[in-house]
Amino acid sequence: MLGAMTLINTQRIHREAKSMVVKTRMNAPLAFKGIFRFACALAVFFGVTAPLARANDILVPNYMDPRERIPVPDLKTVSRIRFVTTVDFPPFNFLDQTGRLAGFHVDLARAICAELDILAKCQIQALPWDELEGALTTGQAEALISGLAITPDSRASHRFTRPYLALPARFALRRDAEIGGAGAAALQGRRVGVMDGTAHEVLLRDWFTDVKPVIFSRPEWMFDALKAGTVDAVFGDGLQLSFWLSSQAADSCCRFFDGPYFSQDHLGEGLSIAVHPRNEDLVTGFDHAIAALNRNGRFTELYLRWFPNGLY
Repeated sequence: MLGAMTLINTQRIHREAKSMVVKTRMNAPLAFKGIFRFACALAVFFGVTAPLARANDILVPNYMDPRERIPVPDLKTVSRIRFVTTVDFPPFNFLDQTGRLAGFHVDLARAICAELDILAKCQIQALPWDELEGALTTGQAEALISGLAITPDSRASHRFTRPYLALPARFALRRDAEIGGAGAAALQGRRVGVMDGTAHEVLLRDWFTDVKPVIFSRPEWMFDALKAGTVDAVFGDGLQLSFWLSSQAADSCCRFFDGPYFSQDHLGEGLSIAVHPRNEDLVTGFDHAIAALNRNGRFTELYLRWFPNGLY
């Protein structure tokens, strides 16, 4: 239930949510290099002094400086805030078994509106991916919350909130694997599965030159190879790996190893909300709300609801 927030499902949306594989919407190359471990990466990149909280032994990201207080703009004249998203980006936005729009982004939009005390003015609508930016441009929507990549081109057309979540790259290996070390250096000379033509393949080749990449065209083949031991580890999207590791298909065979890893060059800047420049005050308002949600624990609740096994 979304309370006073209106859910609008149009006839134009896709009727089937796709697989748990995250779309490569954020894989735009940007001018920032380096290999990060999460505990220090966010502090360096975002200037956050306490980027992690621990809840039930799961690390929860916090991209906002807890010392900063972002002013609340006057939104009294705003008559309606329509968020647009898609249904093919689970667990962020998708259709549940009843056909209702659900996901982390839906809950986050509602929480932002509640924090700003404008819940009655908020709506969320699902559209095909290629119609989202047009909805902002024409004024059919005020906010886009669906993983739009932050690039020089998109920055020229939109205003973005600060990132609220980044999707890391991770290694996974068998629980019974005999690896002589706790870091990625222990994989030197090892066969590591990775998906063909992905940002993660490029990242693996750029950063881990001592491993032996084994290329797969389908994720299930890669995971089967890991279970069978024909590859020593796999490397890929931390979100996809997190859900696979906890699935029946994995059968508790495997675990995360080392990392997480972040690179703007390969993986983009992270997830943000986009608005049209004419609605720039909304960016400040959304940033204020996201910071407050991090301070009061509401963001942690949402993160643990949708990512119960963690990404980091």
